[in-house]
Amino acid sequence: MDKLEAIWLDGKMLPWDAAKVHVLTHTMHYGVGAFEGIRAYKRASGETAIFRLREHIQRLFDSCKILQLEIPHSLEAIEKACAEVLVANKLDAGYLRPLVYLGDEQMGLYAPNNTVHLTIIAWRWGAYLGDDGLKRGIRAKVSSFTRAHVNSTMAKGKIVGHYVNSIMAKREVKNAGYDEAIMLDSNGYVAEATGENLFMVRRGVIRTPSTAQCILEGITRDSVMTLARELGYTVQEGLISRDELYTAEEVFLCGTAAEITPVREIDNRTIGTGTVGPVTARIQARYFEVVRGSTDDYAHWRSPV
Repeated sequence: MDKLEAIWLDGKMLPWDAAKVHVLTHTMHYGVGAFEGIRAYKRASGETAIFRLREHIQRLFDSCKILQLEIPHSLEAIEKACAEVLVANKLDAGYLRPLVYLGDEQMGLYAPNNTVHLTIIAWRWGAYLGDDGLKRGIRAKVSSFTRAHVNSTMAKGKIVGHYVNSIMAKREVKNAGYDEAIMLDSNGYVAEATGENLFMVRRGVIRTPSTAQCILEGITRDSVMTLARELGYTVQEGLISRDELYTAEEVFLCGTAAEITPVREIDNRTIGTGTVGPVTARIQARYFEVVRGSTDDYAHWRSPV
């Protein structure tokens, strides 16, 4: 990651190297914190727009509500700060990371009076799973690590500590030579990838796991469902078994970082023809048209900087 110029921390824009935390920072020890990943795109018009900024910041507040953390800034102030960070770092496109964390006043699991901090970082980030992955698709493997039960960890929160589960799965499959892990829920049904939601296509119908399962209610996921229905496809939410993925005509992942990434192989089984399928290609093209192109469609999804 390139070092840039500035980081927003607790209401102040600081030089990049001045934004530091103490080694006793509670969140670093126990994982109680929340974050978002947000993309800003340079559009065909030359303007920079942040994609679905309001929804991302609202989810940050929802995650903190789950954790009983009170963010000491308004939603509107955080939105403004996200734009300011891009400007301060001279970025016309990039990735934004708002992070809420607990300070260092007290150790131990119960630290109800620790200060709640908020930082916003921006950096340049290309295709998360690689440019080749966007164009040709990736190889995935079902991980031996299971997504936690919905009553074990609160899956609807984008919570710092949750991602240990994803990291273990990611390391497992990367060490085995694959690009990404697909994770099952505690009942053995398909949940999501390590940082992406999952869709499959079979007989012209697009299917995705239900939000009643232990998956993050992804903002890109919602965008994909909206765009797919606009294009005339039927989209169904529900249970998907592992072997249904093997016989799918198409599988793709989506997320802020991953955008729309096709999957060409799962567990050494070729998906469809082993290339980007027509449904995935149409949705991917429409998505990039909305975020990068010149269309005025879905203007409410874009916040100009």
